[in-house]
Amino acid sequence: MADAVPETPIIKRRHVAAAVAGNALEFYDFTTYATFAVAIGHAFFPSGKGGLLDTEFGSLMLSLFTFGAGFLLRPIGGVVLGHYADRVGRRPAMLVSFTMMGLAILAMGLIPSYSVIGIVAPILAILARLTQGFALGGEVGPTTAYLVETAPAHLRGLYASWQSASQSIASMVGGAVGVTLSTQLDPQTLDIYGWRVAFLLGALTLPFGLYIRSSLPETLHTPDHLPHHEDTHFFAGLAGHARPVILALFIFMGGTVATYVLSYMTTFARTTLHMGQTQSFYATLVNGLVGLIASLAGGWLSDLYGRRIMMVGSRALFLVLSFPVFVLIVDQRSTAALLFGVATLSILLNISSGAFYVAFIEVLPKRVRGGIFATVYATAIAVFGGTTQPLIAWLIEVTHNPMAPAWYLAFASGLSLVAMYLMTETAPVRLVEPAGEPEPGLPPTA
Repeated sequence: MADAVPETPIIKRRHVAAAVAGNALEFYDFTTYATFAVAIGHAFFPSGKGGLLDTEFGSLMLSLFTFGAGFLLRPIGGVVLGHYADRVGRRPAMLVSFTMMGLAILAMGLIPSYSVIGIVAPILAILARLTQGFALGGEVGPTTAYLVETAPAHLRGLYASWQSASQSIASMVGGAVGVTLSTQLDPQTLDIYGWRVAFLLGALTLPFGLYIRSSLPETLHTPDHLPHHEDTHFFAGLAGHARPVILALFIFMGGTVATYVLSYMTTFARTTLHMGQTQSFYATLVNGLVGLIASLAGGWLSDLYGRRIMMVGSRALFLVLSFPVFVLIVDQRSTAALLFGVATLSILLNISSGAFYVAFIEVLPKRVRGGIFATVYATAIAVFGGTTQPLIAWLIEVTHNPMAPAWYLAFASGLSLVAMYLMTETAPVRLVEPAGEPEPGLPPTA
């Protein structure tokens, strides 16, 4: 008697939480770093006599380049861990990546400052960022594949949008931690060790995340309910899907630039607009809150009306409004203008992101899905995520124009909009499906 074919597992709410926990931890880490970039620069790259550079700008730039170091190994992590997920399983790959990320964020909170151990301090900080980058490179592909593989066909957009939503949750939590610390600690204390508290709070999720991820049902060897033939090799999959891969690179590029411009708004408000510290932290909190709602709305609406219309419509509005929003923020230099501008752009960005994640996954065959998604995502993030914040800080410095980020944002968004328009529609509601084909899985249960 033939062995029974494994059934697609029924996903539960805790499984969704476990799948996106790594992405949430990563974005909490990056949100915390961006939020406290000035303080981290003081700790590892102090300015003035005896420091590595003699200016505050130099200290900030070295801090941002260390932030960017986390992106260098992402493509390698995407290939290694993504391939591991496609050959061994989604769950073991997610356990490896989450462990590495948790240890890296713990290290950032514990590494002594430059004044204590000298040049060893920035070296250790860079090594922690490299480890974190490698892990995250292989995190997003397997977890997004997992969410789609366990979702009912009519809810794939909503399930996949939790990947984008987890980034917003992390941004919201990171912003809340920043606001709390800035109101409870004086600026000097916050600069000395307050930012370390933020990193260590993130590290507390490590045992919890490992525990819930260890209970995830595996999906690699279950029947695939997406209508694709099986490409057996990674490079065959890339070659056979060159068009969506190239388009996805441009879309990830636009989303990455926009994400890291928005996450930079806290530092931008402090260093360029000279606004108060607590006011600046509220921008990160608002970015996360509205991004969470918008991501889930984008995924859900893409299930109802199609992927392309949600991607193209919201990204077109983002492109049109990005420059006026920056004009408002720079001219007003008020908390209300800052929060309104960040909220507006975050809503439009995350609606399109919520729809895009599932649109890309749906065109990839199962046996190369995790690896291709991870590699394309990691490559785009490595090139544009690691350079966006140092680049806009440098542009502002050399042009003395606070509108510089808006020009870069508009350029990247325009390219991603064209790519979104050229993407193939994949939503079941827009396709003719075979009659009588059952939908696998069930909606989340407690």
